[in-house]
Amino acid sequence: MFVVLNGMVEMHFKEQGAEKSVMLQAGDIFYASEGTEHVAEPFGEARVLVIETDGTV
Repeated sequence: MFVVLNGMVEMHFKEQGAEKSVMLQAGDIFYASEGTEHVAEPFGEARVLVIETDGTV
């Protein structure tokens, strides 16, 4: 789970084989289910809280 605390982040991910992206701003939350490929691309300076389950790389 990603929580954007400040700044802007574009989250790129694959959903059912299709590449997608969503723009996140302060206060937005993105949940990547297990096995979902994802890459966070901040625009300038951004602060993001990342919460992972035990054993996640």
